Amino acid sequence: MLFRFFERLVADPTAPPPSPAGQAGPPPGLLGFYWHFVRQSRGLYVAMLLSGLAVALIDTLVPVFIGRLVGMMAGSDRAQELATHWPQLALIGGAVLVLRPLLQLVDSLVRNNAVNGPVTTLIRWQSHWHVIRQGWPFFQNDFAGRIANRVMNTAMSLRESVVSSIRAIWYIVVYGLSALALLASAEPRLALPMLVWVVAYLGFLGYFVPRMRDLSRLSAQARSQVMGRVVDSYSNFPTVKLFARADDEDAFVREAMLEHRDRVAGHMRMTTRFMFTLSCMNSALVVGTAAIGVALWSSGEVGPVVVATALPLAWQIGNMAGWVSWEVSGIFENVGVVQEGMETIAVPHTLVDRPGAPALAVTRAAIAFEGVRFGYGQLAAGGRAVLDDLDLQVAPGERLGLVGRSGAGKSTLVNLLLRFHDVEGGRILIDGQDIRDVTQESLRAAIGVVTQDTSMLHRSLAANIRYGRPGASDEQVQAAARQAQAHDFISTLRDWTGRTGYEAHAGERGVKLSGGQRQRVALARVILKDAPILLLDEATSALDSEVEAAIQEQLDGLMAGKTVIAIAHRLSTIARMDRLVVMDEGRIIEQGTHAQLLAANGHYAMLWHRQSGGFLAADLPAAA
Repeated sequence: MLFRFFERLVADPTAPPPSPAGQAGPPPGLLGFYWHFVRQSRGLYVAMLLSGLAVALIDTLVPVFIGRLVGMMAGSDRAQELATHWPQLALIGGAVLVLRPLLQLVDSLVRNNAVNGPVTTLIRWQSHWHVIRQGWPFFQNDFAGRIANRVMNTAMSLRESVVSSIRAIWYIVVYGLSALALLASAEPRLALPMLVWVVAYLGFLGYFVPRMRDLSRLSAQARSQVMGRVVDSYSNFPTVKLFARADDEDAFVREAMLEHRDRVAGHMRMTTRFMFTLSCMNSALVVGTAAIGVALWSSGEVGPVVVATALPLAWQIGNMAGWVSWEVSGIFENVGVVQEGMETIAVPHTLVDRPGAPALAVTRAAIAFEGVRFGYGQLAAGGRAVLDDLDLQVAPGERLGLVGRSGAGKSTLVNLLLRFHDVEGGRILIDGQDIRDVTQESLRAAIGVVTQDTSMLHRSLAANIRYGRPGASDEQVQAAARQAQAHDFISTLRDWTGRTGYEAHAGERGVKLSGGQRQRVALARVILKDAPILLLDEATSALDSEVEAAIQEQLDGLMAGKTVIAIAHRLSTIARMDRLVVMDEGRIIEQGTHAQLLAANGHYAMLWHRQSGGFLAADLPAAA
């Protein structure tokens, strides 16, 4: 019950994070970043401060206890000395014997049971919560392994640096001030070495702190780079094997590891200088205190009780400073890790819902692109427009096919409709609602998407299909799989742990399945979602002709009553669409039905002629 009480002081570490007005996620400044998380558990840190204060004050009594014992034993009348001093000695001994262990128990319960697990989970959860809501470009521009490494390590390092600061720095400050007060009250001259040591220690920290902090940050950056490159190699091992590039991958990872080694070496050099300098200061403190104490004792100005109290105090300060040096070194390293992690975690969301944005209300599923201009942020700098003043109306229930060469802007148009990016000119409407004025969650909930690059979660096949509708029953999942021609192969699956059928796991990114199998699972997922708008981006590109023909019949039923935008380079798969729109260099150059476009004998007709075999005769060499 005692453990559970402390473990539940952070009631729900996975609750939605606080969202201060005008602030998206943790602030970018180091102190602000720390305070963002510390303030949510500040009561626990205050408890650690108080328990650390109490333990440090009791530890100060130990040298006093030793001094009193020496003074008592130096007396000539032992019985009289014992009768005079035993109440005071018993009080000090009781505090050390009983009160100190109890306070350390409280300190340990707060630190280990209330802070280490729950608070670390809180920081990790809120960091992940913020990162997973970043826009698509955020994840395209970094290693997934490095992002995950930063989220995991930053939480632990932030917690550890705060806890260590309270345990080490707070402890030595309280103990040092108490020791100074005791020595100054007994004999001010005995406090001089400690006073000089304190001033030197502050200067010592002022020199080493910024240097060790910066070196720690560089080490953490290099470590994340190693993690990112290693995970990148592992994630793309089929490419590594297919191209026989193991040596190049070794060089790619080795370069990062050697850079990390050099960064760590620089950090460790500074750590060694730190330790040696502190050791010299501690030795000077003990010897200086002893020399002054012996000189004062020899001249009869102080008794043995004062000297016996001063020397253990100085020795304890020296020992604690050595312990603190290790803690401070760890603090600096952890601060460096936090600074490096902030490069990922303390990044404001670039694509956010407007305050008070309503959910998208889809009544007819009419789509309108009005004067859309987009160039991936380069238009303001005079860059080329990927989509240039594009106008396109898609009627409710219309099945529209997008045709064009690679790079014509087809996938960009679809990504803008999903609001993975915001248009840089014009607007996109669904049933008259600007998609920038509604919540992104409701927008994407109204759209079913099957892409050519199908990625799957490393979970069961049932979980992957049910992702389209989390509350779907097993029967509904299987019905969607049958409609996508996926049920038969799913029924035969068996993974590496012995799980079979719909409970078998797909592997990371669906690596255990073929491309065609992944695409059929993705189709089943969209069938189950049953959204009013359907986007098909090369949805059958990985399928063989027989399976594609079977699925095409199912797609006709799936598209019934929905507004559909389909992209396909294989024109035979979209020739039956209600209307075909031909794009080139971000503009619409032709549109009409398949028959109308063939009759126009333009760009579409040329593409159709090439795909239907007309180019073969022209390209075959003449018979010898």
